[in-house]
Amino acid sequence: MLVQIVLFDGFDPLDVIAPFEVLAAGSDAAGGDLAVELVAADGPREVVSGTRGLTLRATRRLDPDRPGYVVVPGASGPTTGDPDQGVVTIPVLLARFAESTAVPLLLAALHNPDVTVAAVCGGSLALAMAGLIEGRHAVTHELGMDVLDATGVHAVPARVVDDGDLISAGGVTSGLDLGLHILEREFGPRVAHAVETLFEYERRGIVWRHAGRSPVTI
Repeated sequence: MLVQIVLFDGFDPLDVIAPFEVLAAGSDAAGGDLAVELVAADGPREVVSGTRGLTLRATRRLDPDRPGYVVVPGASGPTTGDPDQGVVTIPVLLARFAESTAVPLLLAALHNPDVTVAAVCGGSLALAMAGLIEGRHAVTHELGMDVLDATGVHAVPARVVDDGDLISAGGVTSGLDLGLHILEREFGPRVAHAVETLFEYERRGIVWRHAGRSPVTI
């Protein structure tokens, strides 16, 4: 199985590294049956994050035809400020990504029945701002839930939302939960639990799915 984690200018490092490390450890626990790659829409290059210039290298171009998962991180930087004064805020970074060459590739990935698209934190906002997930169920950082809802996405206040071929996770540390959920989906609970134990981390909450009974008010 392949997981492609998408880098873009201004990405949040923990949105990338948290699922990357979980999935890398999961590959070891599953006997090497998982590959994790850092990719970019424009091919191999050094990509600068939004946190103090930390840089990671994309080793391949994002390929929506390769079966597996495509993970979209959020951005990091100031949450407020005047773009006309040169302040590059998180909303600006996400809007740039939503208008970038990554969008047609992500659209193709969403249309590929062999690919599941996943997002961490503001990654789901970027997908929503690009008009890619209207009518779907998703979560993002709590500061962006109203914006997510305004784009026509059903915003669900859960740590991880599994909407079939679209998975999303909330705030920045939820990338750990996302990675563990992918491991459980693909390899079962014992592999996910082994990695959870190795990392001395416990997943938070129940993974929300659009299934089962609708709860009554209690």
